[in-house]
Amino acid sequence: METVVRPKTDEASPSSINVLTLNCWGLKYLSKFRTERLSEIGNRIADYTPQLDIVGLQECWTFADYLNIRNRTRSILPHAKYYHSGIFGGGLAIFSRWPIRDSSMFRYPLNGRPTAFFRGDWFVGKGVACAQIQLPDGQLIEVFNTHLHAPYEREPNDSYICHRTAQAWEIAKLMRAASDRGSLVLGMGDFNMVPLSFAHVLIESRGGVKDVWRVVKPDSSVGKSHHLPEIERRKRMKEDPVPDVNSSLQDHGHTCDSVLNTWRWPKEARKRLEKGHDRHIAGTDPDPNAYRLDYIFFNGISKGWKVEGVKVALTERHPDLHCSLSDHFAVHATIERGETKATTPTTVEVNGVLRGTLSDDPNTDSADFEDKDFNAAISKLPTHKHIGQGFYNDILAMIREYNIRERKQRRWRCLHFIVSAIISIGCFVAIWWSPRNFVAFLLILLSSLGLMAGTVDGLIGFLFVGSELRALAEFEWEVRNALQLTGGPVQDDRALKDWYD
Repeated sequence: METVVRPKTDEASPSSINVLTLNCWGLKYLSKFRTERLSEIGNRIADYTPQLDIVGLQECWTFADYLNIRNRTRSILPHAKYYHSGIFGGGLAIFSRWPIRDSSMFRYPLNGRPTAFFRGDWFVGKGVACAQIQLPDGQLIEVFNTHLHAPYEREPNDSYICHRTAQAWEIAKLMRAASDRGSLVLGMGDFNMVPLSFAHVLIESRGGVKDVWRVVKPDSSVGKSHHLPEIERRKRMKEDPVPDVNSSLQDHGHTCDSVLNTWRWPKEARKRLEKGHDRHIAGTDPDPNAYRLDYIFFNGISKGWKVEGVKVALTERHPDLHCSLSDHFAVHATIERGETKATTPTTVEVNGVLRGTLSDDPNTDSADFEDKDFNAAISKLPTHKHIGQGFYNDILAMIREYNIRERKQRRWRCLHFIVSAIISIGCFVAIWWSPRNFVAFLLILLSSLGLMAGTVDGLIGFLFVGSELRALAEFEWEVRNALQLTGGPVQDDRALKDWYD
């Protein structure tokens, strides 16, 4: 067997690593003050104390904005990669103090639908930006930067929950494989989920990683203050019903929808701010809608590393525009060499997804815990989450439901194409007997527009849905295999059902 020798440099091996992740909200043409805000984000990263070692950005959609940040941070983060994906780009970038030895862009097999062009998830080709970074002592860190599919609908009508679950499954596989190779693993990004949600439990359990915020503050929030799981947590922890701004940021790590973020203010308040009329937000003001969507995951807690600290960062405003730098705040974690104090974690059983707890927000597909396990999960003691068979069965039920939906959609789309073709031919035939030129024009217009719409629907039905069903089949096999390994039923070979049950 060939021995791989990892080169060493004269630089001392770091005793700590400072990591930051931020959703920049850099949509071209749509995000207000995009260029000014992202330029200032570059300045803040360059001047950040302590000096940052690895940075992951999401929604940095334009290469010009990336270069702007790159030029401002080159002196402290000399190595960087902008990731290209999809039709318009995935908006992901990784910056590093140390060399990037290898990189790849993994596109999620299930990632929205082309018909939802107004949402854009399918067109940007969301996925995982992967970078293999080598420390001076030869230790490899594998960084996985992602932005999961956004939840646009509420249960029980959320047609994207299957896609988001599949994406959480995929990034968990990537992180587990890196850990099996002996690498340190850092997963970061906007995961569009809340702590102890279905996807959160899936990533921690299947990926072999820990949410660094909950490592330091395991009793922190699990959603907005009016979400039912968070209401229950606050009752059991004897906390106030609504956190204030200071607690929201310092104790719970809320990065999104904070009253401190100017982009979450009412429209009238934002207009007044642009005219120079500021709104004072005190640390004691209530922050009822804030919650945590941005994460850093790490696998090195049992490998000679510990999480020294974690905090919400870049909450300051733009010096000239006086607006927040993004519609999200950043998360900063300091990871140090050193053994974590040995404690035996409490094992909590996770059975599946708890429906009907979402209040008004689709981000919070809550995992289902027994009462005693929920108490342990929100306590200040470390826990180890064990996925039960019910968890996998819930995923399989989700896949079956979505599969039926897509096959039905496929039949309707293909039927639309056939009907539009027949109508188009009928319109051309009708032109022969058209009494007026304008009638002939209307028939041609109707024929052309109808056939174009039908052709697009036909292409989606025949091609895209077929690809999606095959990606679903792969996902289903992996879940069934995982279920079998936990003592579930033995897998049987199943033919792919393209059209009918």
